[in-house]
Amino acid sequence: MTEKMSTHQAEDDARNEDILIYVDGELKPRAQATVSVYDSGFMLGDGVWEGLRLYKGTWAFLDEHLDRLFEAAKAIDLDIGMDRDGVIAALHETRQANGMQTDTHARLMVTRGVKMRPFQHPSLSRSGPTVVIIMEHSRPQLPRPIRLATVPHLRGLPMTQDPKLNSHSKLNCILACIAAEKAGADEALMLDVNGFVNTTNACNFFIVRKGEVWTSTGDYCMNGITRQKVIDLCRADGIPVHERNYSLVDTYGADEAFLTGTFGAQTPVGSIDGRTIGDGQLGPVTERIRALYKGLIDKECA
Repeated sequence: MTEKMSTHQAEDDARNEDILIYVDGELKPRAQATVSVYDSGFMLGDGVWEGLRLYKGTWAFLDEHLDRLFEAAKAIDLDIGMDRDGVIAALHETRQANGMQTDTHARLMVTRGVKMRPFQHPSLSRSGPTVVIIMEHSRPQLPRPIRLATVPHLRGLPMTQDPKLNSHSKLNCILACIAAEKAGADEALMLDVNGFVNTTNACNFFIVRKGEVWTSTGDYCMNGITRQKVIDLCRADGIPVHERNYSLVDTYGADEAFLTGTFGAQTPVGSIDGRTIGDGQLGPVTERIRALYKGLIDKECA
């Protein structure tokens, strides 16, 4: 049986055993970087987060990531406890302490903080937010294109849990991923509430048909920064791109498919529900977009 993979698969790096992790203003060795069992993030998934990539000493698209972080915090009525400059300083401090320069992934997490009692009401979090930054040496390593399986789990409606929120509450996506693995795939392809193809459990999703790039309307998926960069690059380079409703029938007949995300940039999809997409390998349009994105990163992080 083919080895299971994920879109966040990376090369092993022994340096990650000795990283220092930012926890509420202190840098702690990995084994000592802990939070309280009363923390609202641990207890209830009450928090928001961002994933960032470091290239050549620069955090790619930092302004967009901070915009999204502060917007999400406002949406859930969470005071991060620091301004943008404070967050940037914490990222810089953690990076410097770990001697990281490139091929680094950071997960910046903010929860509502430690609760007085183990119950849901947000007023029980009275000590201020918990802020954690995990920074790892991380170079994506995928030996083959990803395999997807369609699952019954849907991304939430805006009036339940808006999928645009990068929240700590990921159980729906985790269950989708489990269902896909049970079906023999690597990750899950999730539909929207109307039955149209939407996103995967971890990344935004694109297909290529007759030279045109299609992705979902964006109404029911994460507002991915890499997703938007790909759309913008396609438009600037003359590649037809559409944000639209499309079905599994359209998807199975695609010439190419790929995923987008901060970690893996553009990840090719080889098969969906046992159907080979194109020739099952990285396609020419995806390869072209990869080159355009690399050029954008080089410019952003010169």
